[in-house]
Amino acid sequence: MAGLYFEEFELGQVFKHAVRRTVLESDNMLFCNMTHNHAALHIDHDYCQSTPFGKPLVNSYYTLALIVGLSVDDTVFGTSVANLGMESVIFPAPVFHGDTIRAETTILDKRESKSNDRVGVVTFEHRGYNQDHTLVCKFIRTGLLNKLP
Repeated sequence: MAGLYFEEFELGQVFKHAVRRTVLESDNMLFCNMTHNHAALHIDHDYCQSTPFGKPLVNSYYTLALIVGLSVDDTVFGTSVANLGMESVIFPAPVFHGDTIRAETTILDKRESKSNDRVGVVTFEHRGYNQDHTLVCKFIRTGLLNKLP
């Protein structure tokens, strides 16, 4: 499915993305290794037994990236020019190996670009939930999108 162009987004529009992803231990380990994040909280089962969670937490930046990825097909696949920023990032609940994550997106704002009449700026609120419908991540992302050809 192709993403939407700037003009096709509507304020308040909500996307309940169909693609979901079960997070595997190998996903978390690969991400931690690729980003040189060797925090024991993410990779050391023995250490984590002494934490309040009792087991490794999935790296929160992996969770953030996964939620953006789950939203791409419905929103910006093939129409995105650039990410302009992220803000108000929260992780109200942990993600563990074996959790299945789904995403929802709401369009908060859109405006014409001040410097380029071929693109526009769209503000997305992304939310990620686990299999128990618990909110695990929420953030606002601003993107630069192509206008209709």
